Amino acid sequence: MKTITRTYAVLSVLLIAFALPSNAQTRKRTTTKTTTTKTVTKTPGRVSSKKVVYKTPTKKVVSVRSVPNKTVVRHNGQSYYYSNNKYYTQSRGRYIAIAPKIGFRINTLPPNSVRVRFNNHLYFNVGGTFYIESNSGYEVVEPEIGTVVYELPDGYEKVTIDGFTYYEYANILYEKIQIDGSRAYEVVGIIDME
Repeated sequence: MKTITRTYAVLSVLLIAFALPSNAQTRKRTTTKTTTTKTVTKTPGRVSSKKVVYKTPTKKVVSVRSVPNKTVVRHNGQSYYYSNNKYYTQSRGRYIAIAPKIGFRINTLPPNSVRVRFNNHLYFNVGGTFYIESNSGYEVVEPEIGTVVYELPDGYEKVTIDGFTYYEYANILYEKIQIDGSRAYEVVGIIDME
């Protein structure tokens, strides 16, 4: 009789052990994993400017009469004026804020640059303009598709391409995504000006 009681007791303990989760089985892992949530849309890649529809049909161009403490930087025969972490070009006696073109080079980065790593590249993002280190200076480049930033630059615009909404700044297209519950923006395309 003792053997049967022992057998039932052991079986009861095993049944309870399998029925109730133990601490070791339910404990969450402490490893950090980055999760990205993204609405699946058609990724544009390189897009003709003819396919891009801006939400605001005409962008208001803001100009200023003077740029204090400006530094003149020349690139491909054009003068850029740098002040307050922005580049300007001169037109009809006024200054208009612009993004520097691909290939534009500077010797030192502005103090507000943000490091962005993607694949084996280290970019420096300054107000929506991407630089890489090159020949003891920094050169403006197009970021790779898939590069992620956590905020859009001032002056971005909403655009639609084939019915999908994106964000555009300096001909770079971004799509809003979630990474670990935080909002981020992924580079999904480049607009080819035609």
